[in-house]
Amino acid sequence: MRSPWLAILLLAALAVPAVPAAAPVRDHVPDVDDYFTIRNINEIAVSPDGGRVAYVEQRWQGPDERRRTDLWLVAVDGGARTRLSFDHSGTHGLVWAPDGRHLYLAARADGGEDAPPRDGSSQVWRVDVAAGLWTPVTAVDDGVGDFLLAPDGGTLYYTVTEEELDEEWADLRGAWDMLDYGHGVRDLDAVRAIDLESWRDREVLAAGRVIREMALSTDGGRLAMIVTDDNELIFKEGWSRVEVLDLDSGSIDVATPEGWRDAHPSPFGWLDDLAWAADGGALAFAVSFDGFATEIFVVDWPADARLTRLERPDPWSYEGGLCWRGDGRTLSYIAGDRARQRAVAVRDVRDGRQGRSDDLTPGDVYVEALDYSADGKALAVVMGSPTALPDIAVIDGRGRARRLTDLNPQAASWILPRIEIVRWTGEDGVPIEGVLETPAGWTAADGPLPTVIELHGGPTSHTGYNLRFWIYGRTLLAGKGYALLSPNYRGSTTFGDAFTAQLVGRENDIEVADILAGVRAMIDRGVADPDRLGVMGWSNGGYLTNCLITAAPTMFKAASSGAGMLDQILQWGQQDTPGHNINYMQGLPWENPDAYHAASPIYGLGEVTTPTLIHQGGDDDRITPGNSYTLYRSLRHYLKVPVELIVYPGEGHSLTVYDHRKAKMEWDLAWFEKYLLGEEGGE
Repeated sequence: MRSPWLAILLLAALAVPAVPAAAPVRDHVPDVDDYFTIRNINEIAVSPDGGRVAYVEQRWQGPDERRRTDLWLVAVDGGARTRLSFDHSGTHGLVWAPDGRHLYLAARADGGEDAPPRDGSSQVWRVDVAAGLWTPVTAVDDGVGDFLLAPDGGTLYYTVTEEELDEEWADLRGAWDMLDYGHGVRDLDAVRAIDLESWRDREVLAAGRVIREMALSTDGGRLAMIVTDDNELIFKEGWSRVEVLDLDSGSIDVATPEGWRDAHPSPFGWLDDLAWAADGGALAFAVSFDGFATEIFVVDWPADARLTRLERPDPWSYEGGLCWRGDGRTLSYIAGDRARQRAVAVRDVRDGRQGRSDDLTPGDVYVEALDYSADGKALAVVMGSPTALPDIAVIDGRGRARRLTDLNPQAASWILPRIEIVRWTGEDGVPIEGVLETPAGWTAADGPLPTVIELHGGPTSHTGYNLRFWIYGRTLLAGKGYALLSPNYRGSTTFGDAFTAQLVGRENDIEVADILAGVRAMIDRGVADPDRLGVMGWSNGGYLTNCLITAAPTMFKAASSGAGMLDQILQWGQQDTPGHNINYMQGLPWENPDAYHAASPIYGLGEVTTPTLIHQGGDDDRITPGNSYTLYRSLRHYLKVPVELIVYPGEGHSLTVYDHRKAKMEWDLAWFEKYLLGEEGGE
């Protein structure tokens, strides 16, 4: 274990200025390798007095590795930032102790030991922020799940998992426990508590449910939980509920009574983001759906346990970050607003009513996280813009931001794309917007550009009006001389609830028409060269790529389809969230077979001529590999269309390994160079 003095010396050496003195000239075109220099912020936590912000920084370690997460601290008064972790990884769940001297968090310490806490399992640690010393709080076999610190700092609550077998076939399942079963084996959670003075550990709630999330009331007397009866994801998608445990009596109340989902746009909503008001009189949480806007609910407690849906100003959508501000009844969250994201606050949320909603971060900003000091006076955000990558900033009462970090100083030398909002008219005359990236200095007088249409996933999501360098083309392709259009088609968030819901019942229809109208608009405006059009996307973006090469079989000269669905029935039967298909198809396959057929691009493959590159995670349980294998077989063996299939071993629905992300970007660049630019970049 690292000595205290060595830790202190390292902390001093790593205390660096928050902002560089001067920015270099922009003379470097970002390339694939530059992507792996980017540092991101996963979460932030403002100290109780508002004087410091702890944050989790994520960065790439190198080939064959996943990203590392480290704990850092930055002073709000503009002082240095300090690294607090060296031997730990997987850091998350930052919680300040009330005294402001310690942070509690979950992390892994792989010290080569066979027993916890240094066996690589996730445990709770206490960090002395002055000395940088880490003390394990838990040492649980197989690690802990969720954890909470009592408001007075005296008790730590955490969950542990216990396996339960159904009584029927229990003997056989127990005898053959190395096998996986469709049902009958559940991992249920118990809640335990550690007295942080005596270090005595006790059980608070026996294992009898799956606990997805917990929140503790300010008085420490009530534990709210999002729970399900099984640990399959499908059970969260419609069967989850909110329970409140009285820690003194042990009684449990259900805050989401039977029938409360009847008024929802879909029965398949999942619950997240529990947050108690400081006075203990209200509990807020979010309910998210595929195809419909996320809703915020508030339970008045304990007077009548009234369950009220919070109103959001149009077109604001809920994008996370739900929390109460200080000791009052102001509820904050991140709102999507026409491809921007901003921190907002709803005043006086009580007794089924609410006051006005305030925009705390006006302008062309993109907020990704927020947190307040204990008194609610200090607001810190992770925020970017169309010209700056995200950094931590503090926000004053007039919405002005003061940046505390400069996590990516290397980007100051990058030649950045021009990023703008473009508009066109979609089907039925509805206005549609998209984010357009073009090479720096390009004008229409220079002539049309090879253009790639980049499609966001979800589809209940959006492409942001912000600077983003990632593996699906943003920043990278503009640097290579392409235009990149990212349409926020019908079904996207941030453009109003009705805009989001219009896609229900019309997949592979209305959004495809919106996208194609955007392509034609870019051609008419002299941006896009009609003879050099490509399309790419991942997840729902991969699905839409498959839809577009069937709907417009001669328009696109190259495609990159990542984890893209091909057949709605196959997808319903195999993916981990079947409510997605049921919502959009408005029924089960045998109830509405025509809808499943119409929304499946597999039936239009016979006309496809577009050379297609296919990416697929080998262990993806969201868009299962069968979709990509079917597309590959169809194009290669039956249609004789140029195609390549790339399977990333061990990857799920996203690529997490350095080499896999690099391979994807290099394959995409080579594919578009060959089929859009006529270069043999990949040969």
